Amino acid sequence: MPRILLTGFDAFAGDTVNPSWLAVQALHSRRIGGHRVVAAQLPTVFDASLAELGRLLRTHKPALVLCVGQAGGRAALSLERVAINVNDARIADNAAAQPVDTPVVAGGPAAYFSTLPIKAMLLALQKQGIGAEVSQTAGTFVCNHVFYGLMHMLATRRGFKRTRGGFVHVPFLPGQGQPHMALEDVVRGLRVAVRTALATQRDITQGAGAIS
Repeated sequence: MPRILLTGFDAFAGDTVNPSWLAVQALHSRRIGGHRVVAAQLPTVFDASLAELGRLLRTHKPALVLCVGQAGGRAALSLERVAINVNDARIADNAAAQPVDTPVVAGGPAAYFSTLPIKAMLLALQKQGIGAEVSQTAGTFVCNHVFYGLMHMLATRRGFKRTRGGFVHVPFLPGQGQPHMALEDVVRGLRVAVRTALATQRDITQGAGAIS
């Protein structure tokens, strides 16, 4: 059975949980659209996260990859449009590294776009009553580092040219801060997003831009 790789992160910045990991863990071994979900945890560490992601890609050879991260302060599932080739850490990662103005991949392109149908995913989520938005920035911390690294690996490594990938940020859980989203809604949203991505080869045209 073809596989979907979902990744989440361990807790960071003083939190004891990370909703990205709890949500993808809940989908581990589930079947979505004729594919089996493999969920894995990435460390919130710049270099180690990509080393682990590369290992997971080689091991599972997924048809689709969705990396998931926590974005405190956001109220909806954020479907990330673009990853940029820069690390600029406002805080240290879990290994006390804090790179500033360094590239994710030396000599790599300035940016990569998600290859998932984010507009179709947005519409499907909204039809299910799940808060969702298209985001124009994944930040410059480990989430963007992983998003860019993923897209670079899919674009340049042999055997992955047909593998689509992208990134979704999820809100805090209740008790972590405001705004928040219940874990069951995050899990349901990820399932809808993945199912839509599998069923949609060509994205739709749907307004979801930002003024600022």
